[in-house]
Amino acid sequence: SRERSRSIIGAMNDAGPAHSLGRFLSVADTAEILNISVTSAYALVRSGELPAIRIGAGGQWRIESSAIDAYVDARYEEERRIRLWERAAPSHLDEPSWS
Repeated sequence: SRERSRSIIGAMNDAGPAHSLGRFLSVADTAEILNISVTSAYALVRSGELPAIRIGAGGQWRIESSAIDAYVDARYEEERRIRLWERAAPSHLDEPSWS
């Protein structure tokens, strides 16, 4: 719900990283924190890109808040490396001259 989203995002803004909300978060809460759809969050979990465990009799996925922090840090590092690579790569390659 929109009110729940505001509450989660407000807690993030007030207290900092995801772990301020508790150790384990639902996929929906994780999606709100990352500002992605729940479907996209499930895809990250299924792919293993975002580590998660099933907890409880219903086997609902839970994501540890530290895993969210690590995921975000890894995305920042990935973007940093891409930008460095793009700056270092030649903008064009000269065609070889065979004559």
